[in-house]
Amino acid sequence: MKVFRAKGTFRMGREWQKFTKEIIDESDEGAREKVLSILGSKHRVMRTNIDIDEITEISPDEAEDTVIKGILEMEAN
Repeated sequence: MKVFRAKGTFRMGREWQKFTKEIIDESDEGAREKVLSILGSKHRVMRTNIDIDEITEISPDEAEDTVIKGILEMEAN
C-alpha cells in the first residue's frame, strides 16, 4: 500500500477552503476518488466544487496523520 498526500480547495458556501488530506491506496486515481468521497461525505460538497491541485506519493515516514501512522504500524507487525 502507498501513502498519498492530496492538496487543493473546496467550496463551502461562498468561500473556498484549502485542504490537505493523506490517503492510503494502491494508485493516485484511487486516492483521488477517496478524497472526493471523503470531502463530499463529511462536508456535503459536490465533486464539481472540489479542486484537487496535486496528489503526490509520500514515504510512510513523511505521513503526519496519526490514523495513517497507526494503520502503517499495524501492517508492519
